[in-house]
Amino acid sequence: MSLYGMFKRAGPTGFGYTSTAEQVTDGLDLSGKRILITGTSSGLGQETARVLALRGATVLGTGRTVDSARGALSALPHDPVPLACELSEPASVRACVEEVRQGGPLDAIVCNAGIMALPERTVKHGYELQFLTNHLGHFLLVTGLLDRLAPQGRVVMLSSSAHTMAPSEGIRFDDLDASKHYSAWTHYGQAKLANLLFARELARRLATEGSGERTANAVHPGVIATNLGRHMPAIARLGLAIGTPLFMKSVPEGASTQTYVAVHPDAAKVSGEYWADCNVAKSSAQGRDPELARKLWDVSEQIAEKL
Repeated sequence: MSLYGMFKRAGPTGFGYTSTAEQVTDGLDLSGKRILITGTSSGLGQETARVLALRGATVLGTGRTVDSARGALSALPHDPVPLACELSEPASVRACVEEVRQGGPLDAIVCNAGIMALPERTVKHGYELQFLTNHLGHFLLVTGLLDRLAPQGRVVMLSSSAHTMAPSEGIRFDDLDASKHYSAWTHYGQAKLANLLFARELARRLATEGSGERTANAVHPGVIATNLGRHMPAIARLGLAIGTPLFMKSVPEGASTQTYVAVHPDAAKVSGEYWADCNVAKSSAQGRDPELARKLWDVSEQIAEKL
């Protein structure tokens, strides 16, 4: 627990800033549940997988290669399924979708993987790499598996408070390759805003279609020193290391919100929300813009057809 965390109180759910993934799942029996988690090779994804397996779930965990996923899941019980899913490669995502479709229904999809604050503009398949990896890769994955989501299944998108760093227009639809301007944090913020808007619009569509009791939500895990920060300058990484005991969350604390939203019974009826510290929170105005969310969905569908 950080010094900052000592002064934080629990929210209406009974959990809060210092709650851990084990604490928010204490007493839950997830036997028979099948949960897909992206990015289980390290950090929050690895801890989320460990705790959900501890509670009885069968974890389908992805890594950039099947070997990296297998290594991360090897010690887990309940027959974990390692999967290759390189989110920046549409062919890899689609191959993962097809492999997952061979099994039973999914009780949750936790879109945890991502990249952050690339120091230089990087383009792949015609799109800025953070937008491609964090948003478009997960868009392909989730939409490809919606018909495999159980009647009460949940989709959890890992967003971030960094969505407030997105450009003033929210999503720069006319510059998705960042050829006009590139900023490491602005484009990370844009990608995280896209994750949030995707969850909002997916929730609306699920409700409109009468798709059982399926839900979609976005979460901010907190500020945690994980491998996500590997692209940051050395001085910034040093700052994170120094700040960890003062104000940052541990990995078990950081994994708590996505774990809570994915499996806790009290989160089952909540959809289309933004969560932080295991409670519903308020996002930026852009993150609550339904027209922006619909436009992003439509543009993402058009892009997906060409990728």
